[in-house]
Formats: sequence, structure tokens, C-alpha cells
Amino acid sequence: MGEVNHAVLGEKAVAPPEDFRRQARIRSMAEYESQYRRALDDPEGFWREQAKLLDWFEVPKAICEWEIPHAKWFVGGKLNVSYNCVDRHIEKRGGKTAILWESEDGRTLPISYRDLHGRVCRFANVLRSLGVSAGDTVAVYLPMIPELAVTLLACARLGAVHSVVFGGFSSVALADRIRDCGAKVLVTADGGYRRGKIVPLKATADHALESCPAVRSVVVVRRTGEPVRWDDGRDLWFHEVDSRAASDCPAAPFDSEHPLYILYTSGTTGKPKGVLHSSAGYLLQCAWSMQMVFDLREDDVYWCTADIGWVTGHSYIVYGPLANGATVVMYEGAPDHPAKDRFWQLVEKHRVTILYTSPTAIRAFMAWGNEWVERHDVTSLRLLGSVGEPINPAAWRWYSEVIGRGRCPIVDTWWQTETGSILVSPLPGATPTKAGSATLPLPGIVPRVVNLKGEPTEPGETGYLVIERPWPSMLRTIYGDDERFRRDYWNRIPGVYFTGDAAQRDGDGYFWVLGRVDDVIKVAGHRLSTMEIESALVSHEAIAEAAVVAKPDEIKGEAVVAFVTLRASATASPELREQIADHVTATIGSIARPAEVRFAQSLPKTRSGKIMRRLLRELAQKGSVTGDVTSLEDLAALEQLARTKGIDES
Repeated sequence: MGEVNHAVLGEKAVAPPEDFRRQARIRSMAEYESQYRRALDDPEGFWREQAKLLDWFEVPKAICEWEIPHAKWFVGGKLNVSYNCVDRHIEKRGGKTAILWESEDGRTLPISYRDLHGRVCRFANVLRSLGVSAGDTVAVYLPMIPELAVTLLACARLGAVHSVVFGGFSSVALADRIRDCGAKVLVTADGGYRRGKIVPLKATADHALESCPAVRSVVVVRRTGEPVRWDDGRDLWFHEVDSRAASDCPAAPFDSEHPLYILYTSGTTGKPKGVLHSSAGYLLQCAWSMQMVFDLREDDVYWCTADIGWVTGHSYIVYGPLANGATVVMYEGAPDHPAKDRFWQLVEKHRVTILYTSPTAIRAFMAWGNEWVERHDVTSLRLLGSVGEPINPAAWRWYSEVIGRGRCPIVDTWWQTETGSILVSPLPGATPTKAGSATLPLPGIVPRVVNLKGEPTEPGETGYLVIERPWPSMLRTIYGDDERFRRDYWNRIPGVYFTGDAAQRDGDGYFWVLGRVDDVIKVAGHRLSTMEIESALVSHEAIAEAAVVAKPDEIKGEAVVAFVTLRASATASPELREQIADHVTATIGSIARPAEVRFAQSLPKTRSGKIMRRLLRELAQKGSVTGDVTSLEDLAALEQLARTKGIDES
């Protein structure tokens, strides 16, 4: 921390396209600054006004009760999240497409708000018949199919808490999360499709449930039609129970702070953190930021390319867009199947107007070449978004020039699973943008870049990104571990929310987020705990010790590099390297698969026995170590790794 980035200080701002600005919700920096100042001076009045975006059964009596680190928002208010996303739209836009689903093989299924209402009510009644009631947790392990959104909204309708597990995670990861959240019902599918191959979700779930005795019912969507193992006392076909369910299920009122979902995100220990979000504050800020950041209009066709298994899909595929009555494209497959122009074919086919994707995807599109884009008419696009990790300036410019044709503003958004919604982003009709910067905070958000003493850094100087005031969509706690919530987010720099990200501010006050400061690796925008990966590695019979670091990757942002020492009974070989990588995939999922496995005679440690990952990171990234090694216990360990680059099989 502390080094100055002169590139940040010298980057020039680009004004919003004039045609876009003239029609935008917020059309000037003066308008933005007026709103920001109002939220700063009168936060209660500001958020009371924004709360009118939602339909309430009982209006809030107070806006925020704040006692660090716990916040209660819209105190005394009662609403139903599902009602706000579905029911209230039926009279005005019941026939409008809510979800425009596209299968990997090109089949399209439009679902209107009226149809979505029926689907949600029926499945809520199914869950109720299985004994699910307010406060119970339902685990969800599904591919990107409409039943995923339906399940989330059905849970919200009943006041049940949903916990979605990304369909790429392994049985071990699934079981860990089911046990931690205490789910008694699992919703899954016989399988899913990925690049033409079947992902055997039911088989993975069956294996996970061997160690989850509390799960009493499993509802299975028939997606592939492949034969699956069946437990007659536990397993139910989704289509069968759904067809028998009533289509009427009134939305019950719930307290503003009623829990909505638990979503697991990697931390710096091996145990994933169950981030708990509540109802009103989360929904409001998702809906409000959807309007502010994406300049949402009634006729927009909006596509967020994330998976609902991650927070981006929760906030900006399901809750934010549907609360606004938007049309949302939901795509099942990969961006390069059956060919590398799949995304642009979909943009052209559905006349997508807003595209929200990740820097990882953008860098892949760049690598594949412009010709894949040029085959299609993408002129329907009017706004581009970026999410998941910092976007490098070269990718930002390519996105702007090749996809946006220089006429689409880019909203480079910064937020986290824990923040619930976007906190720092340009407003597309107002904010001059800089390639690689998330620019300025949204009204109501007060971020700072500070040192560990909480003192502000100078322009261009690296520090820690913190948030000084509470915001409605903030996490309420870590499920089952409030002490960890306090320690990880509020005790590092007392009195402020510690994001765990390094950042800089430039002379214009723009924020440049640089990445994680803790031991978390961000692969394709997905946060993975080094400890969780290391735990998987050392569970392999050949490995005595392991350390995991990240190195830059042109496509994924960061790639996993594993340094391992072997047990005396094992011999290093290319075959073993593959077996180790396969083992991590089986234990956690393919997203955590090491790009490199390097064998070491020993790992560099301090005298107290702590592995010096900083030195391993230097080795992985630069091939040599130039940093301070005075606390290193055995210099020979480092010299051996540097000499052989960790790939010596002898």
C-alpha cells in the first residue's frame, strides 16, 4: 500500500454521448451532485423518497436504526418481495415479457408477467405443501432455466429464505452449504447443458445429500430427460407437483428486515461465508440502482449475462429488473457455443438494448477477434455495463469501440456480494467516464480510500476502500457467525465497513478499484478462498502441504497457481499434476481448477511457520523475488523454487 499510480492521475475523462445524455434520467453532473448532496445532508429524507419505488402493505415508521455494525432499514414497514416483482405489474403490463429465456440449443421461451405470476404462485403452494413456511431455508441447485427465478420468487412469496448454490460447484461444496444454512428442501434438476454436454446435477446432489440428513424433500426439474437415481420417499418431479398445485397464493406481508436469502461467498478461511440479506432495503436499492445505473426504460430489453448462482444474478437478473417491470433475457449456455458469436447472435435476435457482462467475457471476445461481432447487427444496444472485477483500460476501450460503436456509454460498476447492489458507478447520461475507473459513488454511498489508521490517502496513492455510512442493501450478518461479521468487515478499520479491496482516487475524486487485499482469488469475477482451495489440495493423498496464489490471466482476470510439497510416498510427474487439478475440480468445482500446479521440495515460511504467500505470488507472476526476505526461515526453499520455477519433476 502507498505506491502512486501515475497512469490513474493522467487518465482523461470522456463525456457521455450527447444523444444518450439528452434522453437520460440524470442528464448532468450538476443533477448528480445535487442528488448526492441531498443524500449526504438528509439521508433519512432521501431514502424515504426512494422507498416510494416499492409497494408497501404498511409504510415504514422510521428509515434507519444504526448501531455499528447492525442496521435496520425501513423500520416498521411491511411488504412482500415477490409481490413487488410480479403481482403489482399485472394490471399495467401483465402481457409484457418478464423473462425471455433462451436455451443453449436456441429454443426461446417468453414468459409474461401474468404467466410468471401463475408459475410463482403454483410453486409457492408446492413448497408450502412440503412444509416450507416463513423463515425456513430452501437450497437451490439449478441451471439457468426459468424455474430458477420462479423458485426464488416462490420462496420470497412465502417468506422462506433461499440459498442458491452455483450449478458448477461440486457435491462437497453443495453439501457444506446445505448443512450450514440448515435447508430441509432442495430444488434441483436432472441435469443441465453446458457446451452441448450434460452437467449431471441430480447425481451431484444425490452425492451431497448423503451427508445432509436434514433434507427431507428434493424437487427435481426435468431438463435433460436423462435417467437419474430416484428416492421415492424423498424425490418429486417439479412438473408433476406443479401441475397439481393451485394457481392462487396471496402474497403475505413480511417485516422489512425479514431475511430474504443466504448466499455463500469465499472468505479468507476455508469455510465459505453465508452472507445474509434482508428484504426491503435490499429490494429497494436493487430497484433504485437499476434505474439510476442502467437508465432503465419501459421498452428496454435487458440482458445480464451472469449466472443466478452469483449475487449479480440475484440482484440484476431477478430482483432489480423484475421490481421495475423490465424484460430480462436469461440465457442457459456459454458464450462460445456453438460458436464464438453466440452473444452477438442473441443481441441481434432479441434486439437487446442493455448488456451487462464481465471483464473476463470482454477479454475473451477481444482474443477471439472482431470478426465474430461484425457478423451481426448489434446496433440495438444503447448501454453497456461491466461487473465482477476491475476492467483494464484496453478491454474497456475495445468494449466501447467494437461493441458500443462509440455511441454507447459504459457503466463500470463496483459492488460486492456483501453490498447487495451497485455502490460505485457512472450515471450514463451524466458522468464523464475514464477507461478502467468505476468513477463516483451513487447518492447515499460514502466511500473513502484510507490507510490502516483510517487516514485518507493522497490522489493516486493506494489504500483500502471503505464505506463510512450504512446503506439499505448492506448485508445484515454472516449467517450463524455474527462474530465473523464483526471481525471481517467492521474491526479491521473501526467504525467503517472494510471492503477488502485496494483502491486509489485520482485528482477528480474518481475511484479506481485494484482488487483484493486479502487472500481471495478472483477467477472470472468469482471470489475463491485460497484457504478453501488449499484445503482441497491437502486432502489429496499425495500432498503434504499446499499454498495457493493468483497470477494475472488475460481472459479470467486471475488464475490459480498451486505450490505443493509431496508426501514421501509420492513422486512428482505430469500425470500427478493432472490428478491434483482434477481433485480440486471434484472437490470445489471447475472454477477453482489450478491453471498451474508447481511441485516444491518445501514452501517458503517465516520463522513462526507462516507460509509467505507474498513471495510465492511474486514467483508466480514474475518468475523471481525482489521483495523483502528477511523474515524467511530457509532461503534455500525460495532459491529452489526460483531455480526450477516449481516444475522440476525430478
